[in-house]
Amino acid sequence: MKVLLVTGRLAENQVRAFAGEADVLVADVDVAAFIIPTMLLSAAPQGYDLILIPGVITADFRDAERALCTKIRLGPKHAADLGIVLRHLDAGEIELSRTVPACQLLEGKMREDAQDQVVRLEAKSSSPLQIRGVKIGGSSRMKVLAEIVDATRYSPSSLAEKIRYYEEQGADMIDLGIPLDADVDQVNAALQIARKATNRPLSIDTIRPELILAGLQAGADLLLSLCASNLSLVGEAVARAGVPAVIIPGPGPISLEENLRRAQDMGISIIADPVLDPPLQGLASSLQRYQLFCQDHPDIPLFFGVGNVSELIDADTVGVNALLAVLGAETGASILFTPEFSAKANGSVHELALAAKMMLLARKRRAPPKDLGLDLLILKEKRRLPEEAMPEEFVEAKEGHNYELDGRGSFRIFLSRGLILAQNGGITVAGKNARDILNTLIEMGLVSRLDHAGYLGRELERAQIALHLKRSYVQDEPLWASEKR
Repeated sequence: MKVLLVTGRLAENQVRAFAGEADVLVADVDVAAFIIPTMLLSAAPQGYDLILIPGVITADFRDAERALCTKIRLGPKHAADLGIVLRHLDAGEIELSRTVPACQLLEGKMREDAQDQVVRLEAKSSSPLQIRGVKIGGSSRMKVLAEIVDATRYSPSSLAEKIRYYEEQGADMIDLGIPLDADVDQVNAALQIARKATNRPLSIDTIRPELILAGLQAGADLLLSLCASNLSLVGEAVARAGVPAVIIPGPGPISLEENLRRAQDMGISIIADPVLDPPLQGLASSLQRYQLFCQDHPDIPLFFGVGNVSELIDADTVGVNALLAVLGAETGASILFTPEFSAKANGSVHELALAAKMMLLARKRRAPPKDLGLDLLILKEKRRLPEEAMPEEFVEAKEGHNYELDGRGSFRIFLSRGLILAQNGGITVAGKNARDILNTLIEMGLVSRLDHAGYLGRELERAQIALHLKRSYVQDEPLWASEKR
């Protein structure tokens, strides 16, 4: 395919650097976004199968396309993305658009293809165990079990809301963590509420025999955790019910192998938990335990307590959970178990759900989990765009500004229920997009000074970033911890 890349004078060098075998036409304009059809028509390029114009252009080139008898499509917004677009174009893996930039199309197509492949791989996978139709272990995707800590202390509406939240975040199964002081009636009530709120598999997490039996009777699909202290009291009932159970070591020196043998002798469908230890408390050794167990018992699904690590390290969970998913995949984990107990762990369920899909795709490719179409890049970027050239002359910004109060009043900006709110007296404007809120305030005549409008734009954008990253936001306070020192 013979391709012509059209650009402006300022971006010429960047475009040529990424053009490969494509030709480059420099239009009579500095900024590529300002290219219009008449410029292309005056150049009258011939002999091309495709003309790529910058993805930032909004003009309609259909008449030029007909006049030149050549397809004209939007390329990427940035020259740095030309290489990947041209590669996919040569491979016939992308159909370009007149209205959607190629970079967006490619990103969307890669994500869509990746999601479709995850569904296909999961459908074809085999597993030694299924819980309410969810495959566990074998060649199936690692499943995310999201724990609601102290579930019996939630009100019915709050418990149902928490379950729905975990569903939206991608949890495959929901665990009801039962506090030690709970009673049988509370366990039964919590399971009834949970069953009405979701069709996903439900587990209960307790070592008290009477509460395990209550959960079993109330319809739990999975039981956490059975060990030597409760197996003799609940094992036969669990086996008769055919409900799978997570087996842990202990108490004391009693090994996981001993408890597993006893549970197997009883006929219990088992999932093994060698126990993932916290950072600097035996984490590396526990990973070795998982590897050795997986080698000795390849057909027994493994329970991987991610929260034991992510909750006990002051680091952003996106990277921590991605790496733990890799370690889980390498050590044979079947279930990734996590709460979102602390504020810093907020988002862990979504992160693990996405990471589990990445591991499935990477394992199929037999390659590291990169360039999959799915990623957990939030603050970092895969490709850094080239910096613009510094002009020879510029005005240095002045520090400080004497603000005058806007005669239309001041605004209080805050977050509530997943929305950004701007409040001035009895008027409150709410939304998720900073630009929309600011435009609404201006259209309502609530802003009369340029410096006030600029301030509002900055604060609303900060609020939007905080909302997106699930951080706290306080007006006029730094968003990042490093800025507060």
